[in-house]
Amino acid sequence: MSNFAEILIASRFYLELKLDNGDDTVDATFLECQGFERTQEVIKYAEVTPKKWGESKKGRAIHTKVPGVSDAGNIILKRGMTNSTTLWQWFDAVEQGNWAKQVRDGSLAIYNQEGEEKARFEFQGAWPSRYKVSDVSASSTDIEIEELELAVETFKRIK
Repeated sequence: MSNFAEILIASRFYLELKLDNGDDTVDATFLECQGFERTQEVIKYAEVTPKKWGESKKGRAIHTKVPGVSDAGNIILKRGMTNSTTLWQWFDAVEQGNWAKQVRDGSLAIYNQEGEEKARFEFQGAWPSRYKVSDVSASSTDIEIEELELAVETFKRIK
């Protein structure tokens, strides 16, 4: 039998977010998580070599690409709104100028069909940069969604 890597289902995840003085038993049960992205800046430079190019009497221009600064994208978390104010209090503390004490680490775990953890991403230096509540309508029966965007210093896949 071949040993193929299992394709993981996007709906089987759990995101851990530890908040001080949280009023939730679990601070993070989310319906959706977006933005786990890490990019590497591309720096391009050009140099002219002494090698002649075609009929030209001038040297040939060579373009080289080298890696620059790495960056982690912001993470967007969405969940059904509850009566808990933990996420709002966290955002408010940052907004009031107390952000240095509000930086948190966390992780995103993804599970296979048997419920076993198969992938884990850890993020560091996260703080809330945006808080949003979905639009409300008297005729709607949709779940009210609370959305929190986290500015993240870095993240890495550890499993």
